[in-house]
This record gives sequence, structure tokens and C-alpha cells, in this order.
Amino acid sequence: MKIKTAIVTIPVLAACLAGCASQQLYYWGSYQDQVYSYLSGESLPAQIQALEKDKEKITSSGKAAPPGFYAQLGLLYAETGDRANAIACFETEKAHFPEAAPYMDYLLKRYKQ
Repeated sequence: MKIKTAIVTIPVLAACLAGCASQQLYYWGSYQDQVYSYLSGESLPAQIQALEKDKEKITSSGKAAPPGFYAQLGLLYAETGDRANAIACFETEKAHFPEAAPYMDYLLKRYKQ
């Protein structure tokens, strides 16, 4: 009797867990690929364009940006000399992820000068 219960219970439990696992809190898009591109020294404007496209999808999907998304976009803007967009991204990262506040405050102080 216990074996029959286990045979039925295990697949049902696995199906329930699989259903829960498919829900993602964040919309990752090409964020991880763009971080790799940044570290590989690829084109900054192309990375900005890809992340801006992801930002539009984040807004339309109703999901949140992953941790570091706005910080990365801000750093890309800062490196291209667009301080206004960089500062806006750093402030957004800080608002969404308060644990990043010390680093975002450092970057804000650096780029607001």
C-alpha cells in the first residue's frame, strides 16, 4: 500500500514543483549576455541598445529587472559620456535594490561631479 501511495505521490509532487519553478520573478533577457560582452570589450552602443530593448520588455511583461541590470546600463552610459542617463540608472538600481545603495551612492557621487 505504501509503494502505491509513493508511486502516485511522487509524480504529483514533481509536477507541482515544476509548475512553481517555471515562474520567474525577473526578466533576464540579454542581460547576462551583455555583461559578458562588456567584459569581452565589445561595442558599448550595441550593449546599451540591447539593454534598452530589454528594459522595454521588462516594462511590458510586468516582471522586474534582475539585480544589477540598471547598474550595468548606468555604467555603459557613463563610459559613453552620458552622465544624465547613467545617474538615472544608478538611482533606479538603488530604488529597486536597497542593498546596492552603498555602491550606487559611490557611483552617483562620482558621476554627479
